[in-house]
Amino acid sequence: MEVKKIEDVKVGLAKQNYIATDEISTVVFLMEKLGKPALVEGPAGVGKTELAKAWAKATGKRLIRLQCYEGLDESKALYEWEYAKQMLYTQLLRDKLQDLLHDASSLVEAADKLAAEEDVFFSERFLLPRPLLSAITAPEPVVLLIDEIDRADAEFEAFLLEVLSDFQVTVPELGTISAVHQPIVLLTSNNTRELSEALKRRCLYLFTDYPTYNAELAIVRLKVPELKEKLAQQAVEFVQGLRQMDLKKSPSVSETLDWAKALMMLNADQLDEKTLETTLTVLLKHESDVQKAKRAMRRGGVAGSSSNSGGGEGRGRDDSAQRRRSGGWDR
Repeated sequence: MEVKKIEDVKVGLAKQNYIATDEISTVVFLMEKLGKPALVEGPAGVGKTELAKAWAKATGKRLIRLQCYEGLDESKALYEWEYAKQMLYTQLLRDKLQDLLHDASSLVEAADKLAAEEDVFFSERFLLPRPLLSAITAPEPVVLLIDEIDRADAEFEAFLLEVLSDFQVTVPELGTISAVHQPIVLLTSNNTRELSEALKRRCLYLFTDYPTYNAELAIVRLKVPELKEKLAQQAVEFVQGLRQMDLKKSPSVSETLDWAKALMMLNADQLDEKTLETTLTVLLKHESDVQKAKRAMRRGGVAGSSSNSGGGEGRGRDDSAQRRRSGGWDR
């Protein structure tokens, strides 16, 4: 895929069933052209990870993913030595080692002879590349997804700065390894902690929030085309209403799609009270949120419910409460 203009990005993502806003398309275009990493922040489930997957497919590049977590260190992100393999080779080469050391007159001389051969055991054949090194040494351009960087420790974030600045790493036993092809790098964050200014300076920045009514309805139509139009409108309006409530965890777009599929499997015709109450846990995963939503439904306080909506038809609007939100999504 050749990227000459922003529209090429939007079309390429659309072919992968990812609906991208102008803002998303612009950042991805600049990410490609400037060779800078892109940091995508926003709530969980709004399509940040899927953006990297969709772009890798659109460009025909291999996706390499580093899933971050608390305690992640260099050995899990960059490389480690295959000690078991080294030990196996040591056993298999025991006779050769004996031949090498048979005429050593002292431990010092034996150690010197072993040291002269240590490169054999610390060569690339025993090096186990992890995602970062795999992306740097890949023989073809790749997309490197560093997922949920906010879950990693600040120390790892500092280490990552060095890798992203030069796209090279130093393995003490082998020397410096530089990128064969500079990877396209996309970092995601769920905003569970504040990232360093140093990391942000090195990245293009994109914030993706929950999509507007029209955008989410388009996503549901695309991903669950079998769902009746009236029911799709009601479902999206109801989810949008839930997100306006003070919940522990608002429903993500992925949960909207799960719910849409559930409604289709149940052969639901409309969102009546019984359907809502029996399927609400597809959207909400905290009991306090479920009870709060049920109380609001009984008071008619959640848009899209049968007691508060005329069916959702003709609501092709973006709620003003969400005018700040931008969101592309795929699943």
